[in-house]
Amino acid sequence: MRLHTQLSDEVARYKNEIHALLSVLFPEFSQVFADPCRSTALTLLKLYPSAQAMAGASVETIAAKLHELAPRHYGQSTAKRLVTLAQQSVSSGLALAARSSSLKILCDQLEHTQANLEQIEEEIDQLLVTDQRARGLQSVPEFGKKTVAVLRAELGEVQRFQRTDQVVAYAGLDLEVKQSGKWKGQTKLSKRGSGRLRRILYMAAVRCTRLKTSAFGAYYHRLIARGMKGREAMVAVMRKMLTVAYQFLRTEQMYDPTKVCAGSGLQLPAIEDQSLHTPSSAKLEVVGA
Repeated sequence: MRLHTQLSDEVARYKNEIHALLSVLFPEFSQVFADPCRSTALTLLKLYPSAQAMAGASVETIAAKLHELAPRHYGQSTAKRLVTLAQQSVSSGLALAARSSSLKILCDQLEHTQANLEQIEEEIDQLLVTDQRARGLQSVPEFGKKTVAVLRAELGEVQRFQRTDQVVAYAGLDLEVKQSGKWKGQTKLSKRGSGRLRRILYMAAVRCTRLKTSAFGAYYHRLIARGMKGREAMVAVMRKMLTVAYQFLRTEQMYDPTKVCAGSGLQLPAIEDQSLHTPSSAKLEVVGA
């Protein structure tokens, strides 16, 4: 899963760099291809990596390539529009050769990395199907495929943990107080453990707070109703998710929402100000690495 995360980050970086180069080389390209990082667009950019290169190509040549790549979506009209936009482009042509070369290399790297990422995702799917211990995790509605894979990979052999509090500490969700002599600081999360584990738990917890049928969401709103602050309630939900995952991996049990929050089998009553209690992405530092 760590390699999956690394490749996902690389894909995002390559896409950002492609967008940045296109804004200089051929800013009008996005008027035809809203997403320049899709397969058809990438192939065209490798052939014509600038407005000048596109303007110098014939409409028939581009149309033939588009018909080869995606005959149902693009054709003569798309090719004509691309050439027209290229001829009218505001691109300055500054450092054209170097930037064009960089764009072609980035397109190649993006395609290669995406292919590797797809292969890893297929392998992860196969592992989850054959992994007996992962079945309990997969029975939790709030746990998506990526969440299950990260939990399984990061927790590993759970027999090494003798108690639940050891698992909580491993994830860095235990509390610590920084103090020196008579000075005593605030109580905060230790964050000593796996940052990946905390991040995936945070994202899963945020999703569940917005689901009316989620047992973890019901647990969160129950804590809020009792006066707990939103950030503290979110961390409590993350701990609850982690302990549930630990128990499932250790015992191979299946999910029972009533053990998370009694009465959670029913829909939560409508809460008009739920968004007020749902933490924003700005509070990710609470659980980040």
